[in-house]
Amino acid sequence: MGIQLPAPHRVIELTMEDGAVIRVRQHGNPDGPRLALSHGNGLAIEGYFPFWRYLEDRYALFLFDFRNHGQNPLSDFAHHNWPQFIQDLERIFASIQENFGAKRTAGVFHSLSAVAAVMQTQQLGPRWDPLVLFDPPFYPPDGHPIREMQRGNEDEIASRAERRTPQYQDPMDLARQFQKRFPGWVPEAYELMARATLRFEAGSHRWVLACPREYEAHIFRSNRETATWRRMREMPVPVKLICADPIGGGPPALIGRALAAEAGVEYEAIPGTSHFLQIERPQECIRAMESFLVKQKFLQ
Repeated sequence: MGIQLPAPHRVIELTMEDGAVIRVRQHGNPDGPRLALSHGNGLAIEGYFPFWRYLEDRYALFLFDFRNHGQNPLSDFAHHNWPQFIQDLERIFASIQENFGAKRTAGVFHSLSAVAAVMQTQQLGPRWDPLVLFDPPFYPPDGHPIREMQRGNEDEIASRAERRTPQYQDPMDLARQFQKRFPGWVPEAYELMARATLRFEAGSHRWVLACPREYEAHIFRSNRETATWRRMREMPVPVKLICADPIGGGPPALIGRALAAEAGVEYEAIPGTSHFLQIERPQECIRAMESFLVKQKFLQ
């Protein structure tokens, strides 16, 4: 492997009420401002190392994958849904505060995790504070001019997910697929994301998708909650949307720009990026994040 990930300082293994396991890993500077980081659908937070590697010296980092992703063992498909994600986030947030001391914790979330964290906040009250959301694909309400575009986009990527190769002889086979499809990633991200999103299956001696393709497709197809969009103006914690370039960046980039204008939340687009902006232009994404954290007095 071309790049070695740092070992976590500590790992907390949480068992959800249905038996699913989620592993929270502590990295970085334990005395620094606290950030919680998670990922998009079908991905895993270790694959974002090109982004969070630049945060380790200054911040206390808490990394976690959503259920049935990354380092977490596979659990029942029946509980792989948005309401359960919200409950899982409640347990994760409480566990970080209980195990490491109560402290203001910024949520730095991409795509799936960004949407779920906003749902959690809207339904259950302030938790992560502030929220830095990278290219979240919120679903537009009825009659919105980009509603049908987003529906078509979610259906298309769900169909692609259903056709994904489910197993590999070697993670580099998936890395080469990523490189062909996403040429804008920093070079080390392809292998990192491949290894982060596969697990070795001892019985078959194959590498299988950590998040099975039917699980991934289901989340894309069920991302249809419109109340989240309507309630963004009432968020009880500060929010910044950091999005892909609206020129060519994809439907979530257009969603971010439209939602920011309608809800009055802070917004910044990173030029020349796609939905995977954190592993395309990591340092520009950090600059956009830190300018907001300073404004919120989260950083000195």
